[in-house]
Amino acid sequence: MLSKNIIFKNIKKSFKNSWSFFSWKKFQFFLGLSILSIVIFSALLAPLLPIDPNEMRFDLIVSPPSKQNYLGTDSFGRDILSRTIYGARVSLRVGFVAVILALSMGLPIGLLSGYMGGLTDAILMRLADALLAFPAILLAVAFIGILGPGETSVMLGLGIVYTPIFARVARAKILSIRELDYIKAAKSIGASDFRIICLHLLPNAIGPVIVQVTVAFAFAIIAEAGMSFLGLGTQPPTPSWGLMLAEARPYIQQSTWYPLVPGIVLTIVVLSVTIVGDRLREILDPHSN
Repeated sequence: MLSKNIIFKNIKKSFKNSWSFFSWKKFQFFLGLSILSIVIFSALLAPLLPIDPNEMRFDLIVSPPSKQNYLGTDSFGRDILSRTIYGARVSLRVGFVAVILALSMGLPIGLLSGYMGGLTDAILMRLADALLAFPAILLAVAFIGILGPGETSVMLGLGIVYTPIFARVARAKILSIRELDYIKAAKSIGASDFRIICLHLLPNAIGPVIVQVTVAFAFAIIAEAGMSFLGLGTQPPTPSWGLMLAEARPYIQQSTWYPLVPGIVLTIVVLSVTIVGDRLREILDPHSN
């Protein structure tokens, strides 16, 4: 009887563990990761598409989905499916470059500011506060106004706008660990500041920074779409989700499917990035459990 109870408890424990493995949060994470993988894979293989995204067919202007054009055509008779896939290349490229620029500038500033403290910290953080005092989109528009509209201007503008955010995140983590015993031990044996920052502080501060990368990437995709919608980002005829939404705006009543395609794709991609980032936060933060 005792052995049966033990077997029953083991079965119940195994079932609980398997249910925990396939929990809702993990399902969301793998679903978001799968969607992102599909989008990235499709964007990489976009040049192999049989339909040119800029090929105009004036006999098929704003035609509904059909066997020839699975998602219909736009106001110039161009295939919406191929333009949506090519638009993913633009959004992912802008988001990736903007985040890399912000990370490459903000992370060293945050590490240096948090470790050195004193006057160095005060000067660097006041400069970061000056940038953070302006709304991100407004500041990006100002940079684009100086540099001129275009994809490159959006990348540079967003990279500069997100730099103080990465600096703040890195600094906050460094401040919490720079007085720990292993840092004091490294100083006591004569380790240089550069060695302490690179080998001891950076590996232990990278978790929150990785999470911030996903957050900034999602915001960069939205910002690029917004800039392109306003005519400040990607310029015609290059496909962009924001530009496609702007072109579809006059047809929103008679051809509802036209603006829905880029809008839904943009929403799904940003939501997937957000879900993956939220799950990474839980994985990398030991206090979340």
